[in-house]
Amino acid sequence: MNDKINSQKDLTQKETVRLIMDFFHRTMMHHAIWFSEVQHQFGREKAFDILDEAYSRSMAIQMKRLSKTLGFEMDDDIPKPLLDLPKENLEKLKEASAVNWLANDGVWFQAVEFTKGMFDAKRCNDTSWGYFSPFEAWSIKRFLDLPENSGLEGLKKALNFRLYATVNKQSISDETPNSFIFQMNDCRVQSSRKRKGLDDYPCKSGGLVEYSSFAEAIDKRIKTKCIACPPDSHPEEWYCAWKFYIEE
Repeated sequence: MNDKINSQKDLTQKETVRLIMDFFHRTMMHHAIWFSEVQHQFGREKAFDILDEAYSRSMAIQMKRLSKTLGFEMDDDIPKPLLDLPKENLEKLKEASAVNWLANDGVWFQAVEFTKGMFDAKRCNDTSWGYFSPFEAWSIKRFLDLPENSGLEGLKKALNFRLYATVNKQSISDETPNSFIFQMNDCRVQSSRKRKGLDDYPCKSGGLVEYSSFAEAIDKRIKTKCIACPPDSHPEEWYCAWKFYIEE
C-alpha cells in the first residue's frame, strides 16, 4: 500500500486507469450479484424477465455516458467505431472475446484447484455450468428472438451461437425427425492437452449439466443423452458427442 495515496486525487495517470478498469470489474460483478439474488428470491424464469429489462436499460445508460465521455458516436445502441471496423477485424474481436471467456473459465478453475484441490474445482465447475448454460440459452434466445419451445431446429440454431461455437469446431447431423447428434470435433482445451502429451480432461460430469440444462432452457421437451465424453473413449474425429431428442 502506498502511504502517499489518501484519495483518488493522489493517483498517477497509470493508477487512475487501473482504477477505472477496476470500476468496470465492480460494475460487472454487481450486475451478476443482483441477478443471483433476484434468481434466489423469485426463481430463474422471473429473474430472466427482470434481467431483460435491467440489462437493456443499464446498457443503454452506460453506452450513452461512455460515448459522451470518450467522444464516440452511437448508431442506435451500437458504438459506431465498432460498426466502422473492417469485417476481418470485427471477426478477430469476436473470436478474442470468446477466447477471453474461455480463459476466464480456466483461470477460475485453476484458482479453486490450487486453493482447494481438484475435487472442489470440479464441483464448482459443474455447479457453475448449471447456472451459466441456462443463462447463455436465454441470452441466445434473446439475441435471435427465438420463441419459447422452438424445438430441435431452435436448439440447432442456438448451439451455433454459443461461445464454444466460436472457439471450437462442432458439427450437427440429423438422426431421425425427432433427434439429432451434436459432435465437438475440435475442443480448444482438449486439443491443447493433447499437444502437451496430457490425457483428456474428464469433463463428462460438467458436460451432462451443461448440455442438458442448455437444451431444456431452449425447449423443455428436449432430452439429452451423452454418447461419449472424456473420460470415455472417443474416436479421433470428435472429443464428445451428444444426442438431443424429443420423445414421440
